[in-house]
Amino acid sequence: MKLYSDAALAKILDKEIFHQISDVADHLGVECYVVGGYVRDIFLERPSDDIDVVVVGSGIEVASELKKMLGKRAHLSVFKNFGTAQVKFHDMEIEFVGARKESYSHDSRKPIVENGTLEDDQNRRDFTINAMAICLNKSRFGELVDPFNGIADLQDGIIATPLDPEITFSDDPLRMMRCIRFATQLNFQIEGETFRALENMADRIKIVSGERIEVELNKIMMSSHPSIGFEYLQRSGLLQRILPELAALDIVEKRDNRAHKNNFYHTLEVLENVIANSQQPTSNDLWLRWAALLHDIGKTKTKRWEPKAGWTFHNHNFIGAKMVPEIFRRLKLPMGAEMRYVQKLVDLHMRPIAIADEEVTDSAVRRLLNDAGEDIDDLMTLCEADITSKNEVRKKMFLENFRMVREKLADLKEKDYVRLLQPVIDGNEIMELFHLQPSREVGVLKQYLKDAVLDNKVENEREPLMQLLMEKAKSMGLI
Repeated sequence: MKLYSDAALAKILDKEIFHQISDVADHLGVECYVVGGYVRDIFLERPSDDIDVVVVGSGIEVASELKKMLGKRAHLSVFKNFGTAQVKFHDMEIEFVGARKESYSHDSRKPIVENGTLEDDQNRRDFTINAMAICLNKSRFGELVDPFNGIADLQDGIIATPLDPEITFSDDPLRMMRCIRFATQLNFQIEGETFRALENMADRIKIVSGERIEVELNKIMMSSHPSIGFEYLQRSGLLQRILPELAALDIVEKRDNRAHKNNFYHTLEVLENVIANSQQPTSNDLWLRWAALLHDIGKTKTKRWEPKAGWTFHNHNFIGAKMVPEIFRRLKLPMGAEMRYVQKLVDLHMRPIAIADEEVTDSAVRRLLNDAGEDIDDLMTLCEADITSKNEVRKKMFLENFRMVREKLADLKEKDYVRLLQPVIDGNEIMELFHLQPSREVGVLKQYLKDAVLDNKVENEREPLMQLLMEKAKSMGLI
């Protein structure tokens, strides 16, 4: 079934650049097709400026001639080793490649490449929705070439491979991640035989580099509903290979008729809540989502059965925070500020909940703001998303207390919390007063003053703090 007639396709392709490519192709006497994601996105009505063109012949030759036609406004890059070329023109990037066929060895994702026909080129594509081609030659301009009925799969919302999915995934195991990524981004279903191939070929993911997996994971993470992708990853067995700590949460144990919740599906719910609750997109969006995904990662290691209390996960936030660097290192995620941000939120995510479970005191809120710093709003977003209780009364109580916490935080921030919470007497002055070198004693005195300020025992002013400092120093034998 066609979603568009050939005439409609020609109208959709009524861009000057396609007619210019058409002129070049006809002049050189070669077949030329726009293929892949650009064609898919035409039918999905999604904007795209990245255009892939397959030439039955030399893609580099067509790109070079197009550059001559476009003149100085265009920039040409040639990659002879790969037989490809790129023309950048205004806001468009057009990739040219010769049609090819590929064969693979078992232990490598790098194919052996030979010149081929359009049919060969479409056979090597990963999914039917990416295997469609539109002819650019004048005599057939706008004609859709769709040997695997990708147009029907687009209409039905299906991800399927053009050929045998086990061979497709075995040849290039990264396609398994792409399969799940497309299903997540487009909210499509993975066709049954294709999904069974994911299960059967999951172990092949081990030959894919961490960097390539990271790219696909982050694309899944930044989709509208990343939980779709992580559920597919878990069901297929891929998650166990790439993020076993998260996969291990997918279990429910029961003793004495008391069961804990499934922390894997709870995590996915929290991730979706974070996305729904975020006030506006920020530079931390991706890493806030990672913090949501990893916030309970320590629960497997800390799970204990206590006859009186039932199932407990004491200190899972602390253990989880310690696990974050290794996970980031293995997945080739950045080890700098982004990792520390995620680690901080995992470590602190129980603090607002503990505050909200009791009386919301000024002291507790001051300490929370001191520890979270500029990440306090993201931490609160995560913690509010973490309230997934089905007990509506308890959930309402938590959210009301969180509202009170936010009010107190807003009041502190309005008063310049950095100045308010950092004692006006610092370590340098302490060392000078008592003729000390950097030492444990200096640390004890600094912390004593800081605790007094955070607990609001005294105003953050020199006179009352100096009095406290002298009393403490005397008790330590320093004066």
